[in-house]
Amino acid sequence: MTIEIELVQEATNEVVAAFERLVPQLSTSAKPLDRDSVARLVTFEANTVLVARIEGEIVGTLTLVAFPLPSGLRARIEDVVVDESARGQGVAAALTDKALELARKAGARTVDLTSRPSRQAANRLYERAGFQRRESLVYRFALDG
Repeated sequence: MTIEIELVQEATNEVVAAFERLVPQLSTSAKPLDRDSVARLVTFEANTVLVARIEGEIVGTLTLVAFPLPSGLRARIEDVVVDESARGQGVAAALTDKALELARKAGARTVDLTSRPSRQAANRLYERAGFQRRESLVYRFALDG
């Protein structure tokens, strides 16, 4: 089995359908993405959207966000999701490795990500990839009431 990682640059029918299938596996509160939303996601300058394929089928996605700050170029890995049918096969690791490679090539100083404590397998993966846990508080302000 070979995992292929691709950069997504347009909102094709296949990509839109993959997000329709994958996003609910990531978040029960996220709104479904229509073609315009996927197009905005994949063409937004700060985003690099990756998909993973096994035997030609999209089975996972990750978004790498890079942004300049006064302290240097920073990057974040967001919304990593692997289809339930493909979990445990190295898909998330392949996506993460590619994202780190792209961030390094872009000149990012650091790559951050967050993960809920209950996602034990994901947390082990990130630690194996070299991420270090930080003492930090994450605050969120909900703007959409």
